[in-house]
Amino acid sequence: MLEAISKDHVYRNLIGGEWVDSPDFIADINPSDTNDVIGKFAMATQSDLDRAIAAASAAQESWADVTPQERSDKLELVAAELMVRRNELAYQLSREEGKTLPEATAEVVKASQVFRFFAGEAIRSAGEHVRSIRSSIDVDVARRPVGVVALITPWNFPLSIPAWKTAPALAYGNVVILKPSELTCASAWSLAEVLDKHLPKSVFQLLMGDGRVGAALCSHPAVNAVSFTGSERTGAKIATAVHKRGARLQMEMGGKNPLLVMEDANLDLAVKHAITGAFYSTGQRCTASSRLIVSGAIHDRFVEGLVNVMKGLRVGHALVPETQIGPMVNDVQLRRTLDFIEIGCKEGAELVFGGERLERQTPGCFVSPALFTGTKSSQRINQEEIFGPVAAVIKVDDIDEAIAVANDTPYGLCAGLMTNSLAYVAKFRKQINSGMAMINVPTVGTDYHVPFGGAGASAYGPREMGPSAREFFTSSRTIYTAV
Repeated sequence: MLEAISKDHVYRNLIGGEWVDSPDFIADINPSDTNDVIGKFAMATQSDLDRAIAAASAAQESWADVTPQERSDKLELVAAELMVRRNELAYQLSREEGKTLPEATAEVVKASQVFRFFAGEAIRSAGEHVRSIRSSIDVDVARRPVGVVALITPWNFPLSIPAWKTAPALAYGNVVILKPSELTCASAWSLAEVLDKHLPKSVFQLLMGDGRVGAALCSHPAVNAVSFTGSERTGAKIATAVHKRGARLQMEMGGKNPLLVMEDANLDLAVKHAITGAFYSTGQRCTASSRLIVSGAIHDRFVEGLVNVMKGLRVGHALVPETQIGPMVNDVQLRRTLDFIEIGCKEGAELVFGGERLERQTPGCFVSPALFTGTKSSQRINQEEIFGPVAAVIKVDDIDEAIAVANDTPYGLCAGLMTNSLAYVAKFRKQINSGMAMINVPTVGTDYHVPFGGAGASAYGPREMGPSAREFFTSSRTIYTAV
């Protein structure tokens, strides 16, 4: 329970059904008030990791043999407890990550919904039965779990991303080792506490620590699959380690998501969606609208509308009810954002609003949302993921140029279009290079019952979420039977 989280207590890793101490720990710091220590969390050792993998391997067969109904029932219990505890867990999440309380509450609710959805998928999972092209032979295509799965998750969605990886893995009969970001251990620890209560011993385990723990999981021969969400740089290292030994790999990485605003767009709605997509959650979302590609015919009015709204945005402590935008997750991320703002200015872009470090009543990682105009697609602020509340406007002449500019990065996670033209919509749907496309809705905000994923440098492997999660967390076996 939240009441148990204390800054003076070291919260242990969950290994083999036991909460295990470690000689080292990391402090979880509130970015809204860096004097506030949420708790101390144990850093897993190599022996912890070896023990966890051995326990997972031993538990795999019995969990795979559990009936779909029983697996479903257990996931439903997890979903129900998360929903009952949503206020407590949201408060904790807001403290450690910096999301506003409404944003944190929505994240907890989504985590619960994901577990409930995959409770249903555990029962719906089915194979295929087909007739052979030969006489007197039947063919069955069966699905089976892949085995021991390592999940490596980021700090920006410290509860929902572990949930949307863990729930399908368990639903399809795999055993899970979760390695969360060391910046946001409290949410992962609380999720582990819930799962430990409802699952058999060693089916789910928690290993907290830095990148060395993740690297060791990726290179371990007994880990059958790795699902990772994080930076492109870390993803490249993971891919090398996992591919070397032929294990399964699924990765969701960076984004440089465009929002195209055409001359016929509803201006007020376009401004609203740009603000939501670029600046809420402090821009710390892989689907954030960091490039605003705007028709010249509407450019000046759109920029004026953006600036007018930005002037009224309230940046502050995440738990203060009036706050609309919380802090960056830590000083490293704040420094990176400020560095990119400086780079944008040096490249010749015009900083028309924001981009300053802010002081508030508590010491925290606060920055005013930044808007650049007069930018070019080739500039670093339009090519590299900043992962902060920074947006750059690129002026274009028409829909063809807008789509060409939108596709002019290595990434391809999400792209948005604001228009009332069916012709523009048809062209956008056909030509945009992204795994997800948003038409007259923000680039942020996705549903849990449909696939999530990108193209190009944004992703590798099968999609996450929805029924398509089965493709990664199960393998097929084709069975021929003489009849």
